[in-house]
Amino acid sequence: MRVSMVSVPGRVGVLGALCVSAMMSAVCALSGGMLFPRESPSREVKELSGLWGFRADKSPSRNLGFERAWYKRRLAETGPVIDMPVPASYNDITQDHSLRDFIGWVWYEREVVVPARWLSDEGTRVVIRVGSAHYYSVVWVNGVKVTEHAGGHLPFEAEIGALLRKDPTSPCRITIAVNNTLTLETLPPGTIQRFDDHTKYPDDFFVQNYSFDFFNYAGIHRPVLLYTTPKAYVDDITAVTDFSDNTGFVDYKVSVQGATTATLKVTLQDRDGHCVASSTELSGVLKVVDVNLWWPYLMHENPGYLYSLEVRLMAPNEDVYTLPVGIRSVKVTSTQFLINNKPFYFHGVNKHEDADIRGKGLDWPLIVKDFNLLKWLGANSFRTSHYPYAEEIMQMCDRHGIVVIDECPGVGIKDIRSFGNASLTHHLVVMDELVRRDKNHPSVVMWSVANEPAAEMPPADLYFKTLIKHTKALDPTRPVTYITDSNYARDKGAPYVDVICVNSYFSWYHDQGHLEVIPIQLNTQFENWYGKYQKPIIQSEYGADAVPGLHSDPPMMFTEEYQKAVLKNYHDVFDQKRKLYVVGELIWNFADFMTSQGITRVVGNKKGIFTRQRQPKAAALFLRERYWSLANQTGILPTWTKYPCSL
Repeated sequence: MRVSMVSVPGRVGVLGALCVSAMMSAVCALSGGMLFPRESPSREVKELSGLWGFRADKSPSRNLGFERAWYKRRLAETGPVIDMPVPASYNDITQDHSLRDFIGWVWYEREVVVPARWLSDEGTRVVIRVGSAHYYSVVWVNGVKVTEHAGGHLPFEAEIGALLRKDPTSPCRITIAVNNTLTLETLPPGTIQRFDDHTKYPDDFFVQNYSFDFFNYAGIHRPVLLYTTPKAYVDDITAVTDFSDNTGFVDYKVSVQGATTATLKVTLQDRDGHCVASSTELSGVLKVVDVNLWWPYLMHENPGYLYSLEVRLMAPNEDVYTLPVGIRSVKVTSTQFLINNKPFYFHGVNKHEDADIRGKGLDWPLIVKDFNLLKWLGANSFRTSHYPYAEEIMQMCDRHGIVVIDECPGVGIKDIRSFGNASLTHHLVVMDELVRRDKNHPSVVMWSVANEPAAEMPPADLYFKTLIKHTKALDPTRPVTYITDSNYARDKGAPYVDVICVNSYFSWYHDQGHLEVIPIQLNTQFENWYGKYQKPIIQSEYGADAVPGLHSDPPMMFTEEYQKAVLKNYHDVFDQKRKLYVVGELIWNFADFMTSQGITRVVGNKKGIFTRQRQPKAAALFLRERYWSLANQTGILPTWTKYPCSL
């Protein structure tokens, strides 16, 4: 496929890999809030999960769908259409090899019956919301473009009530075009490489290159919803919490749209539905006597305690929205990470949204299974490597007390051209969207703005100084970090972060097979980083590949024994340094996951302590014993057995 210019109404792109710098004028300004759609006496939600019509634009230009305006009629009238589940990645659904590795525009369509009561009442707003689609999306309703969005892991929405009321008797035909092409200015970045030697390659042959180690799954990955609100509605809520002695504080701010004046009733209720504080102001501080704090899992016998903040807008048509609120504080010193003024030690995992067949598609059985495994393991935390996870997962973390380092999709930033103004502008927008979405989750204790960027390059200094300052301005209550694998002395972003997060793979990517180097090199790593920056350190990645069922004694690389031995050598140093300034350890990875094909990957990355099917390797049992031991050493838990048999 030859890389060619594509015309998108109102936009220009390269192979549908649209120049993000040209797009930014349309997407950089955030308008309004992004509250998670919840049903209430004034709001309804209609989920559109299920089978959608699907067609990949396999024309050489990838632009046929726009040239022939596929969005103006039923997709089946434009050519062959297949069934495609939503939410799901499209890559592994069919037996079509060309679709698995497809780069360019794909088209989705669904006809929906909208309840008549939604349309008959002019005072009802009807909103379409896409949880996420990778990477660039354009949405039409009945042939009219209603929104577009750059970025693959965050929600976007548009009001469509007026459009639907133009012909209320017709079905609502939703068309979504999604393009997964990555450029130097997208997050994550990538490049298109053409091969024009016709003695070796077919006509119009190209590949998508990227510098991150997971498969570039694509499609509509999270639910598409229709939801309603009254014309005057609660648009956004911000809740910042703290406490003193036994009194909790909820510093809240409510944004209202559609009304020039607003009369509110704000009520904070405990878990049993009792009112503990109330107000009638748009903003203020609610005081909670005998507060139940939000505690992490294994740090308290009652973790994940949530209050309910009900905001009731008194207008001609009342609107009600309820926000879960966990009251807790987060602070960082030069040697400690504090939650509720108590030292917190991250013993957790890195994850991926990844599974057989559905790829990155949201899947409730998988989510619940993963949380059961996390609690079985004794993990109290994870990082959303390397992109924001589904809102439903964040809500689970709130309820279960699982602490989250919330990471944006700034992974694979290795090319100096990705440190330019267009890239930075887009990166700032992504952080705006991420903080706007996740600011009220008590489980989120730190923002991560990137993973393993080329932080030694000169442009990285201004880039990360600007990015981190911007993120702290968006949310002054949480620390900010990025994940580094750079040389400690030349890392341009480290001076600006609050916590040093370091990835290292001693005796794996170098000194292969030599376990004896781990204690020396890991100790040196910690001493160097802390000696220069005097900030707490998290070992944000470490590990080794293990092919399940492959064994060797003495341990050899890729066996379960070698993976376990690598962990053991790391843990010995962790136990020395966590008494000083190391505040966490996050294994790479929770489960095996898919990557692009290559000679160093045998059907994906095998560094998981669980297989991709969530079966434990020897390392999972080894890590479980360690994590429960760490939990019991805090002295906060009541008397437990060594670790529970079930949860």
